[in-house]
Amino acid sequence: MKPYYLIPVVLLSACSTTPKLTLRPQQPSTTEAAGLRYPEVLHAYHIGRYADPNDSLILHEQHVVYRVEENTRWNFHPGAVGDSTAMPRDAAFAPTPVNDAVLAEVNSQRLATAQIMVEARTLSTALAQFQTALQQTKTNLQETALLRASIDEMKHRLDTFESAQRRQPPSSTSTTTNESADPSSP
Repeated sequence: MKPYYLIPVVLLSACSTTPKLTLRPQQPSTTEAAGLRYPEVLHAYHIGRYADPNDSLILHEQHVVYRVEENTRWNFHPGAVGDSTAMPRDAAFAPTPVNDAVLAEVNSQRLATAQIMVEARTLSTALAQFQTALQQTKTNLQETALLRASIDEMKHRLDTFESAQRRQPPSSTSTTTNESADPSSP
């Protein structure tokens, strides 16, 4: 028996089992908290029949191609709406809570600030007066130093004058008084 009639059967069975490649979009992980990461963006493209650009002997049948347009990335926006796992927002960007305790504290802080401003003005006035008094004291100190130098100069001149008088011999020996010139004599 000749096996030639079995060849078409073998060839037909090999062609009938073409593998099908299916691409499924990646599902986001369930462990990720909602709002922490953006999911990846996939687009499906329907392509008709075409010849392979690398090999003109290959024909591609009509099929769908999936392309990842945007990869997953972190969500940097603070606190997603309705997300209980979100971190608390910065107080500088949060609206101020309004209740009686907060209003009372704000009013007491305003009063304290007003008192501090009054005290600051009083201190500024006192500081200006102190600066004036200090300047006047400096002026008085300078004048006192000049007067002291002048007095020292006058004392020096007087001492010089007195020493010059002691060196000069008396011009006359006669006295106009009843006392003797020498107190030790009788």
